[in-house]
Amino acid sequence: MIRNAALPAWQAKWIDPELPHDAEEKQPASYLRRRFTTKTPGSACLYITCHGLYAAYLNGQRVGDFVLAPGAGDYSKRLTVQCYDVTELLKAGENELTVILGDGWYRGGVGVDGLRNYCGFDIALLCQLEMNGQPVLLSDEYWEASQQGPIRENDLEIGENYDARLEAISGWHGVTVRDFGFAHLAPTESVPILEQERFPGKLIKTPNGETVIDFEQNLAGYTELRLIAKAGQKITLWHGETLDENGNFTQANYAADFRDQRPGVPQKIEYICKDGLNEYKPSFTIMGFRYARVETEIDLSDAQFTAIAVYSYMPQAGFFECGSADVNQLFHNSLWSMKSNFCDIPTDCPTRERAGWTGDAGLFAPTAVYLADCYPILRKWLGECRLAQEENGLVANIAPINDKRDQIALMLQGSAGWGDACILVPWALYQAYGDKTILKENYGMMTGWLSFCENRAKETRPRNEANPWKEFLIDTGFHWGEWLEPGHVMPEEMRKNMMEGVPDMATAYYFRSASLLSRIAEILGKPKDAARFAHIAENAKKAFRFTCTDGGKITSDRQCQYVRPIAFGLLNGEENQQAADALNELVIKNGYHLNTGFLSTPDLCRVLADYGHVDTAYRLLLQESCPGWLYAVKKGATTIWETWDGVRPDGTVHQSLNHYAYGAICGWLMGGVFGIQLEAGKLTIRPCPHPSLGWAKAKWLSPVGEIRSGWRYADHRLHFEFTVPVPAEIILPGGETHQVKAGAYSYEVF
Repeated sequence: MIRNAALPAWQAKWIDPELPHDAEEKQPASYLRRRFTTKTPGSACLYITCHGLYAAYLNGQRVGDFVLAPGAGDYSKRLTVQCYDVTELLKAGENELTVILGDGWYRGGVGVDGLRNYCGFDIALLCQLEMNGQPVLLSDEYWEASQQGPIRENDLEIGENYDARLEAISGWHGVTVRDFGFAHLAPTESVPILEQERFPGKLIKTPNGETVIDFEQNLAGYTELRLIAKAGQKITLWHGETLDENGNFTQANYAADFRDQRPGVPQKIEYICKDGLNEYKPSFTIMGFRYARVETEIDLSDAQFTAIAVYSYMPQAGFFECGSADVNQLFHNSLWSMKSNFCDIPTDCPTRERAGWTGDAGLFAPTAVYLADCYPILRKWLGECRLAQEENGLVANIAPINDKRDQIALMLQGSAGWGDACILVPWALYQAYGDKTILKENYGMMTGWLSFCENRAKETRPRNEANPWKEFLIDTGFHWGEWLEPGHVMPEEMRKNMMEGVPDMATAYYFRSASLLSRIAEILGKPKDAARFAHIAENAKKAFRFTCTDGGKITSDRQCQYVRPIAFGLLNGEENQQAADALNELVIKNGYHLNTGFLSTPDLCRVLADYGHVDTAYRLLLQESCPGWLYAVKKGATTIWETWDGVRPDGTVHQSLNHYAYGAICGWLMGGVFGIQLEAGKLTIRPCPHPSLGWAKAKWLSPVGEIRSGWRYADHRLHFEFTVPVPAEIILPGGETHQVKAGAYSYEVF
């Protein structure tokens, strides 16, 4: 159990367990131990952190259930310390604390470039055990260490090598005291990463004769094995997300991609057995997988394999069910991609990168708050965004930063829609939880980002010099744009964006962020700031309309060009309906397929439905061919894919099959289909039903209490049932409105 506790007055010392070695070579895990004596045990707390990852055992019992501790972060600026209640693990007399250290995010392979030793070449331990407020054990020069234990190699992304014959550890030696200081240490304020759901594996034979385990759910975590073997026998597990077009195991979809910056990630476990029963699960790695290919000569007749999901503690909050099994699966897939990528911070995928991309989190946060109680994870991540922000206000693409920071990486920073996450995520959390604290904590970052955008807007490309509001138009700098938009080849699109700018997207986000920041300033009692940001928003809107529309009329064959202006409020009055009608025609012309990318997909169905095109919104939701949400479902997906065609019609695979971004459709399922909308404590229920689903019901364990919304078509009537924990406004299709108190309500529409 982790206590919420201030840091102690440190008497402990940083200790390095390793003997001199070649810093470029991979090292075995380090095992450290210290015996100590106590009298009658009292209330006891172990304060502990490390460079790398730690697993601590007091008298042979695991301390806490936090795996991959101390978690991710920019360790040079902020390294968290956990405080565990260990009262029940202590005994009178002699005790022993053992700690295993692995590479982790500190010096293991991380990020888009797969860099090793990103934070340093060492691993080190700092711990202090206090009983009744007094230190009884410190990390110091009297500890022993060994690198001759069973974990021979460990890497957060690559995997782990384990030799069970070495479990009786030998080769103990002294440690070295290091001066790493204490100023950057901070108490844990987030939630632990835990082992959660377990999925038994099923052995199958693939067409090429390989033995493969199918766990029937794509997830982030690791495999636990239990088998009988002879000493020295070896089993190797290669983990992957899918089978290829021939039904054989593959890792092709997360091998080197178009950036060509890193090789594929093996996601491999090598285990050398001891005599008899072998039971094992990794300590310092997680992988993204549904399948594991087995290489061994061991008889697996009685072997057991279990996939263990590993992600941050965040109880499920949103529950959905309807008359379409495929849409139910889509909701399941979205939830599981969130679980797979909320490992201490929100990341893009659990295989090749595991990076805290700002754009992904910014667009998904309004959906995430429906699906799970994720406030602590997103709050911690926003703290990492603050640490990664530059003095000029630029918000880095990734937080914590873990890429090369070379000239190319530096050129690709500050993208609109990515940096804006510093405003979009706190706003989404405030809307759901109604707590101003999240706005206060991030206000400096938000205003800094907007200042960066102000300065960027002062530079204008020659072709836009005639715009009277050119100083509020953002047409310079690099922007990722409508990332992974169908029909757009990414390398070409990136070059185009760099050379020509993306004024429609970048200026739209400038307006959106300034508008929200004006409201935030008002909420925080800063009227002067609110007026200044409102002025920026007003002029950014004018700049957008001058350059990106024809007097408020949009002419484009790209759906995103209509979705974003409507969703953000860049159009006036009837212009919104005209744009929505044009968008509707584009969707119909495209065979009821979307062609939106990351940024505008979350708003697509909502915009259509809000302006009367409910049939089209539902046809998009139920689209079974590519690009469409149910295409992946029909292909057997159990998570959301990075691209609409992660498994192509011919069976070939590419890119990650576990990205939460396109799962943002569930925000519309909860907020549109069921109409559950919570705005800082103000609850509105405005459902948008459609007979194509037959019936639907949802439950949200919201910050204000349990909310239920359901509807069904029966007997030529539309039946509604709602349960609200606080006063609410219920708006039925057709506009019939009810102001209600907390309670259960039923309505019928003929």
